[in-house]
Amino acid sequence: MQNLENVKSGSESDILANLKTHIKIEQYIPTEFRRAFYKDTGRPRGVTIENFMWYLILQSLTGIVNDNIFLALLRLCHELRDFCGFKSVPLADKVTLFKQTFVEYIGLVFEQFVEATEPLCHALDPKKAGYLIYDPTGIEAYVKENNPKFLNTKLSNAKKVTAKNPEINAHALAYSQMPENAEANPLARQQYINGHFAYAFKAGMLSNGLGILRHISVFDEDFKRRHPEVVSTKTDNPELDKEVGDSTSLKPVLLDFFLSHPHFWRTYHTFLGDSSFDSYDNYKMLRNDFHFDRMCIPLNPRNSSAAHTDFDDNGTPLCPVDHSQFSFAGICRGVNRSERFKFVCPKSVPVTKAKSCTCTNPCTDKPYGRCVYTYPDKQLRLYPGIPRGTEHWDYLYRHRTLIEPYYLPAQIPSWRRFP
Repeated sequence: MQNLENVKSGSESDILANLKTHIKIEQYIPTEFRRAFYKDTGRPRGVTIENFMWYLILQSLTGIVNDNIFLALLRLCHELRDFCGFKSVPLADKVTLFKQTFVEYIGLVFEQFVEATEPLCHALDPKKAGYLIYDPTGIEAYVKENNPKFLNTKLSNAKKVTAKNPEINAHALAYSQMPENAEANPLARQQYINGHFAYAFKAGMLSNGLGILRHISVFDEDFKRRHPEVVSTKTDNPELDKEVGDSTSLKPVLLDFFLSHPHFWRTYHTFLGDSSFDSYDNYKMLRNDFHFDRMCIPLNPRNSSAAHTDFDDNGTPLCPVDHSQFSFAGICRGVNRSERFKFVCPKSVPVTKAKSCTCTNPCTDKPYGRCVYTYPDKQLRLYPGIPRGTEHWDYLYRHRTLIEPYYLPAQIPSWRRFP
């Protein structure tokens, strides 16, 4: 037991040393960043650019987002202070000034980390490193408009109006009176994100199947100028007014990602996203423009009003007699033939080397039973390169939640045979 405790304590104490050993931070700092940081300002900074970058990395690892709290921790712990390289702990305003002044250059350092870690991801797991997961999110700002009391005051005043005019919707009236931007920070706009109303900075994130972040796009004014097609019209419904829609942001974010890393083209074979991306144009764009082999996107019921009568919501063929699901029999590939998914009658059972239909009311005169072939290229939405409603689909789609915060992936050893 004593030896085990020594090994445990030794591994914990080596974490910071391993970071310094395996991450040469000076290699990831672009020349333009150094030029901007060390230009003559009339007084010495007293700290190096590496000190600040190690500070940001350590702060991210600990999860302490408040600079005052984290700086207090550095004052108490000399190991952390030595790790950052601070001779004396700077004030919080110095850290804030560094983040605000050099935010664009910090983004360049992140891009350098993405380039360096991509080969490592493929070495760890080539299949999961080829998954690309996209999810829009919002970064809530610390402004008074996010205080529930602010909206409750508007709602209380609106209810006084609706008491005399019952035909007026109190919540719609209160929402219409909310400012479009936060007073303290105009970039924090009113959004309806992650199921609730908030003033936030809208953004989109890309991750691989290992849960390692690959790209962040903040939908700021610069993003909108470069991609004016993504801006939506403001409405009176907070659920619809998202400023930059989830589906419309998909193509610009992917373009920015692959333009920043041109040699990443065709290295990602599987796209994963939620049902907000379920549209015919997105499937065609993902296949033809970005060359994804599989698009794992759940069907959105709001887009399925005109679904084929011989198929269920997952695109599985149905029996014309009792509407039972056909069984998936594999993928058929032939010379000079398009890839096909094969489905057979569920009542067709193996008999010696062939199959025989055991249905008492067969829908075909063939002894084998009815067989249906579906072509992925003919209907990308129902057949996005992988059969919907199968065990393989369920396993693959579980990886999408890796991009969500605080998610712990379930252990599914029986499904590891799937690619």
